[in-house]
This record gives sequence, structure tokens and C-alpha cells, in this order.
Amino acid sequence: MSCLWHLDKADARRQTPDARSQAHTSGLWCEAQVYPGVRYRIARISLGRRIDLARRVREIGRKLEFLEAGNDVREKLEAAVLQSEIDRAYLEWGLEAVEGLEIDGELATPATLIESGPLELALEIVAKIRAECGLSEEERKN
Repeated sequence: MSCLWHLDKADARRQTPDARSQAHTSGLWCEAQVYPGVRYRIARISLGRRIDLARRVREIGRKLEFLEAGNDVREKLEAAVLQSEIDRAYLEWGLEAVEGLEIDGELATPATLIESGPLELALEIVAKIRAECGLSEEERKN
């Protein structure tokens, strides 16, 4: 059986080590700014994860856009609730681990941070996840 593609030893030596193999990690550890000593791991964006995130926030984003266009106080309140739901979706999608934080005497997990953790930390993590995703402001709204 013959090979259709062939890399000889001379070609391999001409390649830099980085060209022959690339390392990639699917998550990123970050040090918390609002809670020193706490660190968290967020997911890095990939094609599959981008699709998953878009599906999670698509419908909420449509409703949010409609409500933000209104002038009624109830619509504005509902828009604020929907924005919080989008933030929660980002956290559920992108927060993989938390270290150095206890909530009610137990080590924090992504789920307990979302449900009972400090709001300032949750908002910091949401901002970091959005930045890692590289979403534009328009994409974030939708």
C-alpha cells in the first residue's frame, strides 16, 4: 500500500518544534481579582462550545432585545431578569471549577457559586468568560 502523503526526515528537521506539535488546553485558570486567594477555571471557546453557547442564549437574547425596545417599566424589569438569565447561562456553560472559596462551610463548586456565592465574584467570572469567547457587544446582546 502506498502513502498519498509523505514527510521525510529532512522535512521533519526543517520544521520547528512548534510546527510539529501544538499544545492546547480546553480550560484556563484565572486568579480572582475581587476575592484574593480564589481561582477559577473557565472553558476555552471551540467550535462545538460556541454552537452550544449560542443555542443556550439565542432565545433569551431575542426576548431581551424585544423587551429592551419597550418603554414600559414592567418590560424593563423583565429585561433585567433576562440579562441575569444570560449571565447564568454563561456561568453554567463556562465555569468548570472554583478553588479557595468556601460557601456556607463547604468548598465551592460551580453550582454552589451560581446559587449561593458572592455576586461580585460571579460577575467577574461572567466578564472573563465573555472575554475568552471573544464575542462582540452585538453578539453578547443576542
